[in-house]
Amino acid sequence: MPGLTGPAAEHPCFSGGAHRRFGRIHLPVAPRCNLQCAYCDRRYDCPNESRPGVTSSLLTPKDAVQRTALALAREPRIRVAGVAGPGEPLDNPETYETFRLLHRRFPALTLCVSTNGLLLPDRVEALTDCGVRTLTITINAVHPGPAAALYSSVRWRGTVLPPEEGVPLLLSRQREGLERAVQAGFTVKVNTVLVPGVNQDEIPSIAALAGAAGAALMNITPLIPCGLLAGRAPPTPAQLHHVRRLAGAHLPQFTHCRQCRADACGVPGLEAKEAPSGSHPVLNRSRTL
Repeated sequence: MPGLTGPAAEHPCFSGGAHRRFGRIHLPVAPRCNLQCAYCDRRYDCPNESRPGVTSSLLTPKDAVQRTALALAREPRIRVAGVAGPGEPLDNPETYETFRLLHRRFPALTLCVSTNGLLLPDRVEALTDCGVRTLTITINAVHPGPAAALYSSVRWRGTVLPPEEGVPLLLSRQREGLERAVQAGFTVKVNTVLVPGVNQDEIPSIAALAGAAGAALMNITPLIPCGLLAGRAPPTPAQLHHVRRLAGAHLPQFTHCRQCRADACGVPGLEAKEAPSGSHPVLNRSRTL
């Protein structure tokens, strides 16, 4: 994978060279979500469980800044502060307030957000103003058929749309948001959850779309059976390798992802060695979800 420059070079979720060298902190300030993904269930938290959407506590923006200060004091290798949930960050005003406060207090820190892309076309300028420079968009399909199997509802401007309206809108907004973010100077990574039997044939097209739009890299992650897809088998290593090889013809592939929690903190790949299983030594628990 070509070397990344700028703020992504020391981002352990973007750069293979930064993995196991630099740290990140995910700040769970965004509880609300405008999609229901078939593979997502945010109702349960096990301290030994690592998967997106899971957090042991919900922070206010001020709490998030305090937690970041504590984390930086105890782990100087942290280079990135991000918001990755537990809901959709761009659908929560707390996300923007958190970034504004962080950028003011820690201007050298790389700020990052993960989004499903539905609101992204309208939020690129706001994210820029908050100091965010790296961004991850989850795109799981380019055609409505496979996408409809992965998104059971889309909430748009206060209304839950039927799938025949919501899914095409989501796909269109994801593409537009990706293009606008790249044009605005963001380093963009595209995440895709591989669900065998549903979207494996979509992945080369997603990579081609993202590469043509100027995304920096792609991260294909295996399904963690959960939610409506709790009974479905995850992909085998061979299936994952196959789609990464096909997608790699269009876009560099990031293969170090650990599918982190929304409250993850530390150097990816080293947390288990540095702390007892399930504990977060730099994180104090605040009010629960």
